[in-house]
This record gives sequence, C-alpha cells and structure tokens, in this order.
Amino acid sequence: MEPEEWNEMPGALEGLKVVDLSRVLGGPYCAQMLADHGAEVIKIEPPQGDETRLWGPPFDQEGISAYFAGINRNKRTVALDLSKKEGREVLEKLLETADVLIENFKTGTMEKWGIGYETLSQKFPRLIHARVSGFGADGPLGGFPGYDAMVQASAGLVSVNGAPEAGPVRIGVPVVDLSTGMNACMGILMAMYERNRSGKGQFVDATLYDSAVALHQPHAPNYFMAGLKPKLYGNSHGNLAPYANFPTKGRNIVIGAGNDGQFRKLTQMLGKPELADDPRFKTNKDRVAHRDELEAELRALTKDRNGEAFANELMQNGVPSGAVMEVPDVMEHPHTKHRNMVWEKDGWRNVGNPVKLSRTPAAARSKPRTFGADTRKVLGEVGYSATEIDKLLATGVAFTEIRK
Repeated sequence: MEPEEWNEMPGALEGLKVVDLSRVLGGPYCAQMLADHGAEVIKIEPPQGDETRLWGPPFDQEGISAYFAGINRNKRTVALDLSKKEGREVLEKLLETADVLIENFKTGTMEKWGIGYETLSQKFPRLIHARVSGFGADGPLGGFPGYDAMVQASAGLVSVNGAPEAGPVRIGVPVVDLSTGMNACMGILMAMYERNRSGKGQFVDATLYDSAVALHQPHAPNYFMAGLKPKLYGNSHGNLAPYANFPTKGRNIVIGAGNDGQFRKLTQMLGKPELADDPRFKTNKDRVAHRDELEAELRALTKDRNGEAFANELMQNGVPSGAVMEVPDVMEHPHTKHRNMVWEKDGWRNVGNPVKLSRTPAAARSKPRTFGADTRKVLGEVGYSATEIDKLLATGVAFTEIRK
C-alpha cells in the first residue's frame, strides 16, 4: 500500500476517543501511538502550553519546536485552565463521549480538583483512566516528580551504561519516558479488551520507575540467579562474546555472534578460521571468560576492513552486525524509507510509527498543531454556543493563544 493511500484507510482504533491531558514526553508519546492508529485524540494543554513547545531551537515556521512536534502529531489541540471550576466542567463535558483519559499531573492534583479516578469512575464507569507518573502515588518514593534522566539514575540504568574507563553515563535517548509511554499504551489497550467483557473501565498506572526497572535484562536475572552485580562493559556484553564495537578503516561496526555457528562463520570471513577451534573461544562460556583476548584478536582483523560494506557482507552470511551510523545517515537510509519510518505531512517530517498492521496501517493524518488551534471547534462540537465559547475565552477558562 502506497503512503498516499493511507489517509483513505481507517485506522485500527477508529472510533476510539481519547482526551490527553499529559505534557512533556511519556503521556504524549502514548497518545500519539493511539492517534497514529486512528484514535481521535484531543490534547488539552494548560494556559501556558505544554512546556516542550519551548524546548528548542529548532522551531518551524509556525513556532512549533521540533521536540513538541516529535510526539504530538495526529492530535487536535485545545487549551483549558483546569484549576478553574469552569475548566473542569468543560473537561467533564468532553469525557461524556470519551473512552480514554491520559494524564500525568503530579499525583494528588486531579484528586484535589475533584476529578481523580474515584470520582470520574463513578460519573463515567466505562472510562479508562491512564496515569503516567514518576513513581506512583504511594510507597517510599510515591508522589515524587520524575524526569527521564533522574529515573535512569535512581532505577539503576545509568549504573549499567558506560565504559570502565569513563564511568556510568546516561543513555542517550529518553528510553524511560518512551518505554513508559509504550507501557501506558499497552495498558490502555488491555483495559479496552477487558472492557468488552465487563463493560467497565479501569485505572492504568504506568510509572517511569517501574518501566525502568523492567528494562534490566539481563542484569536483574543475573542478580537474582547468581547475586551478580553488573559491571560496566562499554560496547561489550556481560553474557555474550563477541558482542562488541570494532574499528575499521571507516565506520566502526558492532558484531554479535549469538551462537557457535555464527562465531565460526565470523572467523572464516575474517580469514582466521582457527580461532573457532581455539580452546579459549570454542563455546560462548569460553569466549566470555576470555573476552579481552578475543576482542583483541578480532580488532586486529577488522581494522583494515571497510566498515559499512563488511557489516553488510557479514549480515548476508548470517552473522549479525551493523555499522555505527549517525542519525542523519539513518533518517536518509533507503531501508528507513522502505520501512516507511519517515513520515511527511504538509511540510512536516518525522519518524513514523513502528507498529505495522497489514489491513489498518498507522498514518500521518495531521501535522502537529499550534496551541489552542482547535479550542473553538472542539467546544462547539460538544454543545457550547459561539457566545458561550467567547465567554470561556474572555474569562480565562479556555484559550486560543498561550497565556503570557
């Protein structure tokens, strides 16, 4: 199916209505995943806007930051002051026809406003209420704010990332925020499936801390089975060898041999097949025990190769490998295009959706919107008259421009 045909195809979640109160990354990413697959997502921002609107440069011609644009496509944008009773009344009007509410307010905020889960579930028993938070509402860390880098640190991810000589390093993408958004999305879809049986919504609790702890593969199993404390291996692996970054004449390449057959094939292609019969390297257990010697042998054999070409040659022969590409290289790579992982819409361009469905594909239906672009239209659709909307705007309940 060609991309230009996609807008004519209904998404898998067509008919699902989502009200997205979340800001920054985890919640908006979750809502975007749903929107990409056809859900109607109404993003409600506070008067000052989602703070990522200001996270730049770069900004586009409409003043939308690249950061905001990366996680807010396919959404309609409305602005309300939920600290005001009238703003909460508008929200409840929107929730009358909604299936899902996503929010990431500091725990206790919604409850203080009288729109927490316990209250909303009584008024809207079919509503699925998803909360993205740092640590959850209770427990020793309950209620504390959470940002990706801080939770990477407190949940142990920073401690397992980096090289011995350099020390621990933050992972270079917001993996905690993104994985929490994915987990929230999965939780919502699970709750929707269960609602088909029970007719009832439920609360989906997705935290950065839980998501980060769940990423500890294989470090947690190694600890639970043998009491092992992870070491820093840099570009190498604690349980598998070779699985490392090697120099070439051009780009470095990462080579991983997951079994003895792959390792034997690697040694043949490097022109030194006898390494596969060396007692130090015969099995993975042997190779892990002699990792430093093995990597030294392999570095000597890869250093004069053409990195990208040799990585492809290894792959063609069944040895997992990859050249160390930079972001511009990846975004312009023919396979990225082939997999439809760059989307374009009305001059906007960004990464596509990784979840591929054969009959109901995800699609870019609308580019990211300016602040409050849909406030008037959405409020009109739920029954407010033009005069009522004007009053809401005049009294600072609803907004079409960011409050300075």
